[in-house]
Amino acid sequence: MAWYPGAVRMELQPESDAQSAIRPTQFIIHSIVAPWTALRTYEYWRDSTNLESHFGVDYQGTVGQYIGTETRADANAGANRRPDGSGAVSAETASNSKATDPWNEKQLEDLIAIGVWLHQTHEIPLRICRSHADPGFGYHSMFPQWSTSGTACPGAARIKQFREVVFPGIVARAAGKPSEETSMDKARLYAAVWEQDKMPAPDSSSTKAINPRWAPQSFLREIYDAVTALRGDVAKLRSEVAALKKGA
Repeated sequence: MAWYPGAVRMELQPESDAQSAIRPTQFIIHSIVAPWTALRTYEYWRDSTNLESHFGVDYQGTVGQYIGTETRADANAGANRRPDGSGAVSAETASNSKATDPWNEKQLEDLIAIGVWLHQTHEIPLRICRSHADPGFGYHSMFPQWSTSGTACPGAARIKQFREVVFPGIVARAAGKPSEETSMDKARLYAAVWEQDKMPAPDSSSTKAINPRWAPQSFLREIYDAVTALRGDVAKLRSEVAALKKGA
């Protein structure tokens, strides 16, 4: 069995020991249609159903792993385990109760990191699955063979993210190239430094009573506007002084 080092191990028994081995060839991503933590997902698999996924990815940045990736998990219907022994690794991701929200930045980072690890550990090829049995990366609603009763999982917003952020991020990071996630890191850093309203507003502010905290970028804007106004006043004063000299 293979265990992802970035996950908290929450091993399901007896499934982890009793279920058949697989040769992982696919990574299929789901939404669980609930805003659950990785621990709550584990408890649901353990106590309420005979289904399970390999991973649970919550909003807070925790990844839980419930079964080793070389053991069958039952979240993918016809992709769980095929007659040739190949099978899919599955990840359930926390969502709102209608599975309409996008993955947050922590979930995107976790999915990319898991995907890179699966590629490096199991040699899952860096391509989107071209058929239900084709090795690669996909999402639950991509092929009807992956769902017994049909599904829209993981939802339109997340399917768009899978194609535009998650899969390109896996490919780029696995190849050692800058990825979309690098841009996200820069955006988070910018927001943390410049956009947080944590600095006391200046005493001269007319809105201090209702807006007591400013972001650093607000101070910069205030200074810029003040300097611009001052330049205008200085230019006007110079013009007036020049006129006085000319008339003297």
